[in-house]
Amino acid sequence: MFSGAHVILYTSDADADRAFLKDVLGFGHVDAGHGWLIFALPPAEVAVHPTDDEPKHELYLMCDDIAGTLTTLEDRGVVISRPISDQGWGQLAAIRLPSGTELPLYEPHHPTAYTPSP
Repeated sequence: MFSGAHVILYTSDADADRAFLKDVLGFGHVDAGHGWLIFALPPAEVAVHPTDDEPKHELYLMCDDIAGTLTTLEDRGVVISRPISDQGWGQLAAIRLPSGTELPLYEPHHPTAYTPSP
């Protein structure tokens, strides 16, 4: 029925954040025209959480080794905006995009709905 999901990041500096996703994180991409890049993402899953606050959507990048991933990203000049913390369900951290937006990363300690490639 569905062939994929399309995530949109609204940002104050789209060109810088696109360059970051392409050059620093190394996400594959296509040019949809006029430099409008659309990026391939790793396998994804979606969770639905209850809230008493205003409903919202969030994007987290998952990794198998968050400490190693953060070391690699720091070596590439990426700002770590939140150090690793144990949340019980996983290890959580965040990096800063060039626009200033925070992008959370986590290493899950729960079953996932997909099997990462080796």
